[in-house]
Amino acid sequence: MTWDVALILGIDGLANGAVYLLAGLGLVLIFSVTRVVFVPFGDVAAFAALTLAAFETGRTPPTIGLVLTLALLATLTEVGSLVRRGEYARIPKAVLAWGLVPAVPCLLAWLAARAGMPAVLQIAASVLLVVPIAPLLARVVFQPIADASVLVLLIVSLALHFLLSGLGLLFFGPEGSRTQPLASGMLTLGDGFTVSGQVILMVTSALVLSGLFFLVFERTVAGKALRATAVNRVGARLVGIRPARTAMLAYGCASLLAGLIGILIAPVTTMYYDSGFIIGLKAFVAAIIGGLVSYPMTAVGALAVGLVESFASFWSGALKDVIVFSLLIPVLMLRSFLAAHVEEDEEELDQ
Repeated sequence: MTWDVALILGIDGLANGAVYLLAGLGLVLIFSVTRVVFVPFGDVAAFAALTLAAFETGRTPPTIGLVLTLALLATLTEVGSLVRRGEYARIPKAVLAWGLVPAVPCLLAWLAARAGMPAVLQIAASVLLVVPIAPLLARVVFQPIADASVLVLLIVSLALHFLLSGLGLLFFGPEGSRTQPLASGMLTLGDGFTVSGQVILMVTSALVLSGLFFLVFERTVAGKALRATAVNRVGARLVGIRPARTAMLAYGCASLLAGLIGILIAPVTTMYYDSGFIIGLKAFVAAIIGGLVSYPMTAVGALAVGLVESFASFWSGALKDVIVFSLLIPVLMLRSFLAAHVEEDEEELDQ
């Protein structure tokens, strides 16, 4: 391997790491607030990419039907819960929040497809269209079992991924799609080495969004509410913060990140209805490196995963995923070694 090849692989690794960084931040955000390992995160990103591809081909995005279906299920779930508790006065508000509000981006996307909007508006419509997906899924699936164990939530999340894959096949079909590049041109470095505008856009977007993520957490009331819920749910509830509401905010922010990820990767890889699983799984590796709690360590882990994947693809394209996922083994062993283990008393074991 020459230095030129290593530099090319390093740039590609940074681009991949930028995507995994954003995905890892979304996974850590949801887990820290709700204790849910949100496996379908990558599916939301894939749906955003397929939505933009549908716009570019002049078709009405099938995502509209998917979102409306989820909105109907969420509305029925919320209304049923209110009826069981006898809170009939809150039913109109529930229908508005879970039925009509998610329909607004669907209407905007339908109008954008009909009118042949510019590319910028198509991108905005694609992102907005997938933002309600995670909150709607959370209301239907996770909120009723919010107090379950982490293992149960993980199993349900994994089952939800397979359900979304089936819905993706139903709505989008088996064909793959790739969108037009978001940025053209090249940046020439020393000795004639060039970096594509798409790669620069991916890395820059990751840096900017990470910075905005930090500012939201540090400077806004909503960000502080998310941090408080992540640190201590009971304490947050005692000071007037509703964990259920912050959970929905976390799902919404993560869904927004997933939509942006889908837009960024759509021009560089062919996306299928089930392409999101591998993206989410590699982001999960990065999140595990960060312990599912540390955002800076998750960022470091994402860059490590991206670089390892890039160099592994050079050595063996067939084994690159195996090499990436093998990173989990030493990380888990190290965390197990460093973690404080509490021995139970013999009496407790007998009981």
